[in-house]
Amino acid sequence: MILEVKNYSKMIKNKVILDNINLKLFSGNIYGFYGRNGSGKSMLFRAISTLIYPSSGDILIDGKSIIKEDYDLSNIGLLLEDPGFYPYLNGYDNLSMLYEINNKKNPEYINSILELVGLSKFKKEKYKEYSLGMKQKLRIAQAIMENQKIVILDEPTNGLDETGIKTIKEIILSLKKQGKMILIASHNKDDLQLLCDKIYKIDSGKIIGEMSI
Repeated sequence: MILEVKNYSKMIKNKVILDNINLKLFSGNIYGFYGRNGSGKSMLFRAISTLIYPSSGDILIDGKSIIKEDYDLSNIGLLLEDPGFYPYLNGYDNLSMLYEINNKKNPEYINSILELVGLSKFKKEKYKEYSLGMKQKLRIAQAIMENQKIVILDEPTNGLDETGIKTIKEIILSLKKQGKMILIASHNKDDLQLLCDKIYKIDSGKIIGEMSI
């Protein structure tokens, strides 16, 4: 799978948010996007997942525009914001409801995903009672649970302790071995250098270079 961002610019209220972004990304690789808060990392991920639309430019997957054509976006898993979990439902039920949106039901599989992210012991606890780290793990679970070919993770280690960070890094490396394309945004350069095949530095909505690994 090839993801191309072509001459992508976005303006909001006459302010340039993304400035002529050009990328060509391939499956089986982990791509990092490094920059300070407000540099444009999250907006770029919004663009790639079509949560915003361009003022100019295009985004293509395997040569097909995901903006101008009818494209199945279920192949993109996204951790960007709180996905709207129900606070009074437990972790298991929240994931199950999301999984059933596409007419899928598999209790054993949901349990395996919770085990993968380290939440199996807490699956019956209500989401509102989860710690920040537990909430982050559940968000990551929903981003990967449907075998998406492209996985986009914005600050995936936020709120996690050392054990949680290690678990998530192992998951990310496992996704790479499965041939998936993983995009990670972080303001922590060390995290990216340990994981990524290529790191782009972004500032003021521009890709300003690549970082050595």
